[in-house]
Amino acid sequence: MDEQIIELYAHVTRTACLRMTPQHLAALQSSLDQTSCLSARLQWDRKATAHAEMFNLLADAVAEALPSSLLSSATGRVHDLMITVGPAADGITLNARRRLLTLIRAGDADGAAEEIERHLRVLSFMGRLASAAPPRNDTNVPRGGGRVAACSGHHRDER
Repeated sequence: MDEQIIELYAHVTRTACLRMTPQHLAALQSSLDQTSCLSARLQWDRKATAHAEMFNLLADAVAEALPSSLLSSATGRVHDLMITVGPAADGITLNARRRLLTLIRAGDADGAAEEIERHLRVLSFMGRLASAAPPRNDTNVPRGGGRVAACSGHHRDER
């Protein structure tokens, strides 16, 4: 992930924090709760998409301030990075999202921007490592056929 996207999302996060409405906060919390319910091991594609949704929700809070095509493209790059890194990024991402939501609720725009920068840099580093690693033989990993327990908003995350 290039520096421009990291800086763009730091700016988006800072601006979103300043413009956050109760509806935006509720949407961020709901997205986090729903993402926590998905199994990273069995449903990584869905979970990566749900994680990337957070960036769309932040972009919604600054909709009139930045072009949506720019934000949509950047969110797509984050999603691609999540897919590349794989389920190893799940815990890191969930914790970063929880910290981000806490900072946004506190109105700490600079702290929230720093959190998103730090998170995207870690993901970027993990993506470089994953891209450099030899291909894995995942024949022993179940592919979506497993049963996933229902989640009632509590952190029921099966990895």
